Amino acid sequence: MSKSSAPANDERKLIHPIWHVASLIPTAIFFVYMQRVTYSHTPDWSDTHKQIAAAYTSLCLTGVFWMCLQGFYVTLVDQRRRKQAGIQS
Repeated sequence: MSKSSAPANDERKLIHPIWHVASLIPTAIFFVYMQRVTYSHTPDWSDTHKQIAAAYTSLCLTGVFWMCLQGFYVTLVDQRRRKQAGIQS
C-alpha cells in the first residue's frame, strides 16, 4: 500500500503543458554551455569531429538536466498542494 502525498480527490496534472515549453529555455542554455565546456575536453581531432563529440556529450548531460528540472518542478508543485490542503508528512 503506497501513501499518496496529494489528496485523493485531486485529479489535476502536476506538470502543465506550458511548463514543458518554459523548461526548454534553460535546457537550451545548459546545452550550449555544456557544449562549450566539453569542446575543450575532447582529444585533438579536426574541428568538425570535436564539435560532434562535444554535441553528443552535452546532449546526454542535457537530458539528465531536463529530467532533474522536471523532477524539481513536480516536487515543488506537490509540496505546494500539500501545504494548501493542510497535509503534513
